Amino acid sequence: MTDSQPELRNVEFGGSRLAYRRRPGSSPTLLFLPGYASDMDGAQAVAIDAFAQRRGLAMLRFDYSGTGSSGGLFDEGTLERWIDEAQAMAEQLTDGPLIAIGSSMGGWIALHLALRIPERIQALVGIAAAPDFTDWGFTTAEKDEIREHGEIERPNPYSAEPQRTTRAFWESGQRLRLLGEPIALDCRVRLVHGEADADVPVAVAMALMQRLRSADVQLHILKGGGHRLSEPTEIEAIIRTLAALLEPCP
Repeated sequence: MTDSQPELRNVEFGGSRLAYRRRPGSSPTLLFLPGYASDMDGAQAVAIDAFAQRRGLAMLRFDYSGTGSSGGLFDEGTLERWIDEAQAMAEQLTDGPLIAIGSSMGGWIALHLALRIPERIQALVGIAAAPDFTDWGFTTAEKDEIREHGEIERPNPYSAEPQRTTRAFWESGQRLRLLGEPIALDCRVRLVHGEADADVPVAVAMALMQRLRSADVQLHILKGGGHRLSEPTEIEAIIRTLAALLEPCP
């Protein structure tokens, strides 16, 4: 397809119908992983798909079960389940090396995916990556509410609907924390983060950079940038980061 998004398709996994868009092209394949309660048709994903089209690169993006165009119930989603889905999609629908691109929670999923299949991940890009947000992202009182009531609703700055977090998701995230010890990844990692990100503090990106074992890790802080990083100049910075990863070493 030359001037439109790839066709929306579906595949069955784990009892759910997972929706995806796959663009054919050359290697490495760009694999986009959305954030929490987000989908594959956001501004970042669409812009990266257009970049893949211009470069003739393969790209895969999909919606986790219970989100976007995929089937299933959001309340049944856990971090582990969505990591499993990311691995299954990568293994069933792509070949060869991958560049994993994770936005917010998708950055956390990208890190776990790289730990599971390091031989496939050529590089990783975290856009406002939010590893361990079930830990630092909730107060003690909020964690107690999740344990007691099984869920919590908080105001959502990006929607009129409140943001819900279930105990199942929260407990899954707590089991899969990464920032407490070195992260055994050796691939190239690029982190793009907004200076004014009110949801994921820059300190989280700094901690992630320090915990990664790889010697080739760069953190790009965008002055004035918030969490969504979807303004034209912010999208341009993300695309430049990707383009640089694709250039041969001098």
